[in-house]
Amino acid sequence: MVTQTEFSLQARHRGFHLITDEIIKNLPPLPEKGLLHLFVKHTSCGLTINENADPDVQTDMGRIFDRLVKECEPYYEHTLEGDDDMPAHAKSTLTGVSLTIPITNHRLNMGTWQGIYLCEFRNRGGGRKVVATIIGE
Repeated sequence: MVTQTEFSLQARHRGFHLITDEIIKNLPPLPEKGLLHLFVKHTSCGLTINENADPDVQTDMGRIFDRLVKECEPYYEHTLEGDDDMPAHAKSTLTGVSLTIPITNHRLNMGTWQGIYLCEFRNRGGGRKVVATIIGE
């Protein structure tokens, strides 16, 4: 069985945002076992899995990425869409735009402290479109 659905996430400001519940809410019933593949259809945000308990992780991740890829570097040529745009593209490449998560007993099989993050790298990225593909039996 393969099922695919596309939905939009609510718009968020720059940062690392836990979206596990929003993802689950938009999925059809999950099979007994299988895989969930998530793909975000944008080049200035990303998806990752990280700690879901301490909100300091979200703040620290944002600070780390902002130090790794700075705005307003003099060597950037792609600058017409704002100071946050080219750095957002680079950060998206670092995180990636897709995740694959196992499904077991009709649930996402993630660790106790794991959550799905939208990594929003634009100051105002807008609603992000996600394609969810479920492969299972």
